[in-house]
Amino acid sequence: MANPKQLFRRNTEWWNHVERSLVTDLLINGEIKTTLERAKRIRSKAEKMITLGKINTLASRRQAIKFLRDIPSKTKDKNSIQYLFDILAPKYKERNGGYTRIIKIANRAGDNAKMAIIQLV
Repeated sequence: MANPKQLFRRNTEWWNHVERSLVTDLLINGEIKTTLERAKRIRSKAEKMITLGKINTLASRRQAIKFLRDIPSKTKDKNSIQYLFDILAPKYKERNGGYTRIIKIANRAGDNAKMAIIQLV
């Protein structure tokens, strides 16, 4: 019999795709509502992407392109990568980390999962 604690866990590939999507949505929208576990997992990756945006070299752009999804942003004629490097990163030029905050909210009604809002500071 399989280990009962591992029955419902997801594989690494699935987590990587979810993290990419959530980080991209967080950077474009400024905040997202998700489970507390996912918010804690994407916090470090979102802050790393903003740090790459502050560096703004060809190598950092390639690293960001490798991780983020290429979707249109709310700004006209800019995708998620251009939005990160041109608009978002200059806002945090003087800040040395701590670009996100996690706010715990009420549990989800259906399955009582712990919920949180993760937002850019």
